[in-house]
Amino acid sequence: MGNDDPGQDGLDREDPRITSLNKRLDAAKRDEAIKSGKVGEGQGKGYSQGNRVLSQLIGGPVGGAVIGWLLDRLFGTSPVLLLALMALGIVVAFRNIIRISGERPE
Repeated sequence: MGNDDPGQDGLDREDPRITSLNKRLDAAKRDEAIKSGKVGEGQGKGYSQGNRVLSQLIGGPVGGAVIGWLLDRLFGTSPVLLLALMALGIVVAFRNIIRISGERPE
């Protein structure tokens, strides 16, 4: 049985090769995240929140206007549904922006 033992007892010792490998893997992951743009200088959760606010400001009113225009064309109610759904899109966008602004940036 002593001959089949691979030489590692598994007691409280860490293999320095594995520790070194883990450090190099962590450094490589961090470098890759910076290269891919997931984490960069000045680009964190605050940058992401700014993009979310911008998308709400654009998407809410535009989405409401498009759906309102389509429904106006379908039902023949010229600007009524367009204006109503665009106003609803603006209200929803501002509500979402208020929710976003309540989150901590970091």
